[in-house]
Amino acid sequence: MSEWKSALEEAVAAGSVLASSKENIEQYLLGATGEVAEQAVAELVNEGQWEELNDRFYKTLEFGTGGLRGRTVGKVVTKAEEGAGGPLERPEHPCQGTATMNYHNVGRAMQGFIRYVKANSSEEKPRFVIGHDTRHFSRDFAEYCARLCAELGCDAYLFEGPRATPQISYQIRKVKAAGGIVLTASHNPSCDNGFKAYLDDGGQIVEPAASGIIGEVNALQSAEYDALPAAEQGEIVTLGEEADEVYMAETQTLLLQPELLEGRSAKVVYTSIHGTGGHIVVPLLKKLGFEVLTVPEQEVSDGRFPTVASPNPENAEALQMAMDLAEKEGADAVIGTDPDCDRMGVAVRNAAGEMELLTGNQIGSLMAWYRIKIMFEKGWITESNRSRAILIKTFVTSTLQDTIAHQSGISVVNTLTGFKWIAAKLRKYEEALPKDKVSDYLALTPEESRKLRLEYSKFFVFGGEESYGYLGSDFVHDKDGNGAVVMFAELVAYAASKGCKVTDLMDEVYREYGVHLEIGKSIYMEGAEGAAKIAKLAKSYSEDRPTEVDGCKVAKVRDFNTDTIFDEEGDEVPAQAMLIVDLEDGRVFAVRPSGTEPKIKYYLFGKDAPGATDLEASKAKVKASLESMWKFIEADIEKRI
Repeated sequence: MSEWKSALEEAVAAGSVLASSKENIEQYLLGATGEVAEQAVAELVNEGQWEELNDRFYKTLEFGTGGLRGRTVGKVVTKAEEGAGGPLERPEHPCQGTATMNYHNVGRAMQGFIRYVKANSSEEKPRFVIGHDTRHFSRDFAEYCARLCAELGCDAYLFEGPRATPQISYQIRKVKAAGGIVLTASHNPSCDNGFKAYLDDGGQIVEPAASGIIGEVNALQSAEYDALPAAEQGEIVTLGEEADEVYMAETQTLLLQPELLEGRSAKVVYTSIHGTGGHIVVPLLKKLGFEVLTVPEQEVSDGRFPTVASPNPENAEALQMAMDLAEKEGADAVIGTDPDCDRMGVAVRNAAGEMELLTGNQIGSLMAWYRIKIMFEKGWITESNRSRAILIKTFVTSTLQDTIAHQSGISVVNTLTGFKWIAAKLRKYEEALPKDKVSDYLALTPEESRKLRLEYSKFFVFGGEESYGYLGSDFVHDKDGNGAVVMFAELVAYAASKGCKVTDLMDEVYREYGVHLEIGKSIYMEGAEGAAKIAKLAKSYSEDRPTEVDGCKVAKVRDFNTDTIFDEEGDEVPAQAMLIVDLEDGRVFAVRPSGTEPKIKYYLFGKDAPGATDLEASKAKVKASLESMWKFIEADIEKRI
């Protein structure tokens, strides 16, 4: 037995390495090609890096409804992985492990997806659209997946370079592909990467397809495969500028009042935070008449994201350089998107002349309010058809949006967290249209589509989630940072046309519908030990449900993991590890383990009655009640852990 294998046996006996880690190491090395895998494992064993070994091998990275996501650069990078080095200080080889993102796991995911599609498609050579962001190994993984597709008898439409996730969703629908993938870990730290899978409607996978794809992927122990004979292979088609122009033109149709932008130039600072957004956002904003400034240091595509601690536009720090530039240049607004450009964060100049960050709930509520208001004014939505207009949001997104829609007579559907659930609703509404009225839905103009949906199905007015994801139309079936920029730019122009600031519009909404405020908190617990703690904490809320919180009795508890819950349309909500607690005084909090990051998330909601004579006092009261509730929850977490 090799020396390192003996040392591994001893580490397991001593309890330093999990038995599951040892089993996964052995299985991984059986299916690994080349020398890097064994060299990396041997190096970690010889150096006694037990925690790193457990983090890499404590489980097999399972393909789920969100695809794959994990580390592609280890906390400890071995000499074998470093190799000759890669671009932008990247290791030559991705992180070796069963719980990490590497060619082994990406290959299994792509092959399983292909197997499922070929078994359920009448196409001789099904089509896949493949895109990627600017992260470490994203291009490498994308080219690998395209080659897999071709060699296993599918046509691959591969973008020539980094593109926004929503553009891949759009392109899947445009070329009538059987599915698609994006290599991205969204706003995660630079060490991570991921594999998002999409169905033929441009939405991420949901049931019943999800179980079939997951089964195919998880059945594969190795990424090894035999290529088909050349005559049976597919081809790789490169997507470039022409595809960009079509998507950009479609995105521009999100404008409800394009005349607002005529002769009213606004100065905007935009940052892609080293990601894909600048490819569409910058030329589109300029085309719409905005004076666009960019942060030079953050224009560069760089998987290290060197100018920020985290490439997440939810965080003030990620937008700081853009805000500094806005102050220097006197810009009206700052807009930032995450690396794969499906999320958007903003800061606007308020009445005091200062740059003020808006939360995801505020951004979404403002855009929902504006779009509903204008659609009524334009006569698109009327008293006779408004019951067929619908706003879709997640359960943990501000109830201010529910209030705005309901008071306008518009329906609301709440979904689980994740835009795939919003996309599933859009697919349902599209499929409800009479087949004799629609031969090719995507060929319809926005006006034709709207009229058909208002007569026969549901007309989608807006969708969003508190984590800075928004959607204004159904030509894309995922959250769309490019589209969000267009919608928010119009809101900025609308405020200017009224001689006020965006923050003044927010106060107007609060006065009419009541102050609604939220607090979001996350507790991070990384690695094998952290995952166990998160699972234990989440389970504790089901087993020991709160009865009193912060001195107030609990009115209702909704446990989405154990209770049978139906949405507003009567559709059963799939089980998910999430619990929502309603207090008798109107406050609400939700707890949910993240599906993509090593953390458990808490969402706190509070509100006051509309018509406040002193708006600032109303805000202060609600804010204080939320801070008090969080103080209680924080102390309770310690007891539960």
